Amino acid sequence: MIIDTTEVQAINSFSKLESLKEVYGIIWVLIPIFTPVLGITIGVLVIVWLEREISAGIQQRIGPEYAGPLGILQALADGTKLLFKENLLPSRGDTRLFSIGPSIAVISILLSYLVIPFGYHLVLADLSIGVFLWIAISSIAPVGLLMSGYGSNNKYSFLGGLRAAAQSISYEIPLTLCVLSISLLSNSSSTVDIVEAQSKYGFWGWNLWRQPIGFLVFLISSLAECERLPFDLPEAEEELVAGYQTEYSGIKFGLFYVASYLNLLVSSLFVTVLYLGGWNLSLPYIPVTELFDITKRGRVFGTIIGIFITLAKTYLFLFIPIATRWTLPRLRMDQLLNLGWKFLLPISLGNLLLTTSSQLLSL
Repeated sequence: MIIDTTEVQAINSFSKLESLKEVYGIIWVLIPIFTPVLGITIGVLVIVWLEREISAGIQQRIGPEYAGPLGILQALADGTKLLFKENLLPSRGDTRLFSIGPSIAVISILLSYLVIPFGYHLVLADLSIGVFLWIAISSIAPVGLLMSGYGSNNKYSFLGGLRAAAQSISYEIPLTLCVLSISLLSNSSSTVDIVEAQSKYGFWGWNLWRQPIGFLVFLISSLAECERLPFDLPEAEEELVAGYQTEYSGIKFGLFYVASYLNLLVSSLFVTVLYLGGWNLSLPYIPVTELFDITKRGRVFGTIIGIFITLAKTYLFLFIPIATRWTLPRLRMDQLLNLGWKFLLPISLGNLLLTTSSQLLSL
C-alpha cells in the first residue's frame, strides 16, 4: 500500500488547524469571564487603598506608604499574607457550614455584577428584571454569614450571624421600594433602560433630582446592607470580638474581607446606575448632544469613555461611606431596627405612593 506524503501532510495541517481553532474558541470563551473578575479585583484593591488614604487624611496621620508607590500595593501584601496563613477549623463546630459560609457570601455578591452596565450596552446580562435580580441575589449573602456564625460553635459568632440576618431583612425592604420607584419612573427594570431613560433629559434628568427622598433612603439602606459604620453591628469589635468572623483565619477570613469591599463597590455602582446617570457624561451648561455624538462615532472610544465615567462617578460616591466610617458613632441594635422599620419603611412607602400618583397623573 503506497501512502502519498502530500496527503499525510495535508491531513496533519488540517488537524493542527482544527486544534488551533478549538484552543482559540476556548480562549474567547474564557476572556469575557476573566476580564470582569480581573477588573473587579483591581477595583477592590483600589477601594482598600482609597479607604486607608482617606481615613489617614481624616485622622491627620500617615497612611500606607512603604508597599509600592504611595502604598498602593499594601492591600495586595495583606491578601498575600492571609493566603499563606494557617487555615484553622473549630474543633466542635460544623466544619461544612464553616467552610461553605464565606464562599456563599462572596459568590452571591460577585453574581450581582452580571446586571451592571459599565458602558453603552457593555453589560454581561441585559435582563428585563436586572435590578430585582440584584436584590434577590444579594439577599443570599446573609445566609452565608448565618451559616458561618452557626458553624463556628461560638456564641459571639452566632450572635453576629443573627444580627447580620436581622439587619439584612430590615433594610432590604426600603431598598427594594426605592428601586421599585425608579423602575416606575423609567418604565423598565433593566439597568440599561434606566440609564437611557435618565440620558433623555441630560444632567437634570438624573434620578437624584427626581427622587431625592428615595436617594437618601437608598443611601442609608445600602450602607446598612454593606454593614458599614454606623451599621456594623454584626461585627462590632467592642461587643462581639469580631462577630461571625471570630473563628476564621487565613484565606477564609480574607474572603469575608473581600466580600465586604465587593458589596461596597456593587452598592456604589448601583447608586451610579440608578441615580447618577450611569455612563452618560451629562454636565450642566454643556451641550450634551455633541458629547453623545462623539461617543457614538467611535465605538471603542465611546466604550472606554463610558467605563471611565461610570467608574469616576462610583469612586467619587465612595467618599461618602468611607467618610461616615470615621464620622458617625455606632448605633445600638434597637436603634438600628427602629430606624429600618419605623422610619425608612414608611418613608420609602410614601415615596413609592408619590411616584405612582405622579406617573398616573402624567398619563
